[in-house]
Amino acid sequence: MGGYEINKDDYLRRLARIEGQVRGLQRMIAEDKYCIDVLTQVNAVSAALKGVAIGLLDEHVRHCVREASEVGDELEADRMVTEATRAIERLVRS
Repeated sequence: MGGYEINKDDYLRRLARIEGQVRGLQRMIAEDKYCIDVLTQVNAVSAALKGVAIGLLDEHVRHCVREASEVGDELEADRMVTEATRAIERLVRS
């Protein structure tokens, strides 16, 4: 089970909303909308996706890392922390 299982429906709703925003971007391009308006919407989609990513990362730390730590599996907890750190690095770079 993913650490996000409790909020799965929320994530699915947010992703559906983002999908709609992306379709809106496609329409804007097809209709030759002003480039700054398109870029503004691209930024909104990017921010929404980052919000989902941060939520998933938070769930990972709160569920997966905590669980490994609570059962005393230090190697697994360290592996989970390393995964989280790498995910943070990817988010920061994007």
